[in-house]
Amino acid sequence: MTCHAQNNNSINQAIELLCQQGFDGLGDAVTLLMNHAMAIERTQHLKAEPYERTEERQGHANGFKSKTMKTRIGELNLSVPQVRDSSFYPQSLERGMRSERALKLAVAEMYVQGVATRNVKKITEELCGFEVSSTDVSRAAQALDEGLSVWRSRPLGAFKYLYLDARYEKVRRDKTVSDSAVLVAYGVDETGKRRILGVSVSLSEQEVHWRNFLASLVERGLHGVELVISDAHAGLKAAKRAVFPSVPWQRCQFHLQQNAQSYVPKKSMKKEVASDIRAVFDAPDSDEAKRLLDKAVKKYEQSAPELSSWMEANVPESLTVMGFPEGHRKKIRTSNIAERVNRELKRRTRCVGIFPHVDSCLRLVSALAVEMDEEWSVGRNYIVMADED
Repeated sequence: MTCHAQNNNSINQAIELLCQQGFDGLGDAVTLLMNHAMAIERTQHLKAEPYERTEERQGHANGFKSKTMKTRIGELNLSVPQVRDSSFYPQSLERGMRSERALKLAVAEMYVQGVATRNVKKITEELCGFEVSSTDVSRAAQALDEGLSVWRSRPLGAFKYLYLDARYEKVRRDKTVSDSAVLVAYGVDETGKRRILGVSVSLSEQEVHWRNFLASLVERGLHGVELVISDAHAGLKAAKRAVFPSVPWQRCQFHLQQNAQSYVPKKSMKKEVASDIRAVFDAPDSDEAKRLLDKAVKKYEQSAPELSSWMEANVPESLTVMGFPEGHRKKIRTSNIAERVNRELKRRTRCVGIFPHVDSCLRLVSALAVEMDEEWSVGRNYIVMADED
């Protein structure tokens, strides 16, 4: 049976289990899919179907090894494929276990350190599938952190476009709860691939934290940056000027459009103002964009003078993109590259609520970043660089 046929068969069986057992069959369905996914991955690694004789074959299968994986949907009794030379380990299993461990540890630490609500013990048992002790948490955290630390400090290379973004998570510090900034850097390399370059958790988005974060990227070998794309946070802008003084800056058009609404005096004007700004953004070249901006500035001089002045001073910061290849502009005029990561991070951190400390937050953010970065590294190009002509 071919890999494709095996895959379809496993999907059909999984669907049948869910139909018959509802959510009670979810664990069995996931187990079935994982086992088949790992088997297919081994076939691809060996470059040969089971018992197939071929010149391309690279090694031989060596049965399966049982592995019990405790997850949010219960225990999964997996059959991990083996090869004779021990050079194979299913990446699908590794990716799933890494983010699962990070999430478990974040919740478990709340319980172990006695900082959680009365419901955390129940949540921990349901999420992890077993009770945890401080020793268990410490041992598991150390092993996971070592791998994530290697990823955060790995060497970088040339990246044409650099995107910067931040979101906030609640973290306990010195018996108080505060919002901590999760800083994330994304890059698009010279081939058009997008990658996650690094993450950091800091007290705030103040300049010193952004500056240290950006400096760490340079120390790891980041170079060749031709454009920085971000929101207009003052600390971030100051840090960018300090670390990348000669690199042009593109203010995120999406966030600028949102900022503009604060200067619109009447609700009835909001849609019209948004349309006028969008027309500037969608102009075919810089000359037309400047003409439309001047027109909008004059249009609102009397009816909304604060908006008019704000547009004149701020909108040009979002037009740097006009100096870059037209085929690239849609992808580099906003920092929306972070949207999916932020959405997934929010989904994963929702059940944690308040992180017991910074390391716990950094662990989960890093695990998610590694997972997403690996997916992007083998996916299609984010930007088609052939459009540079």
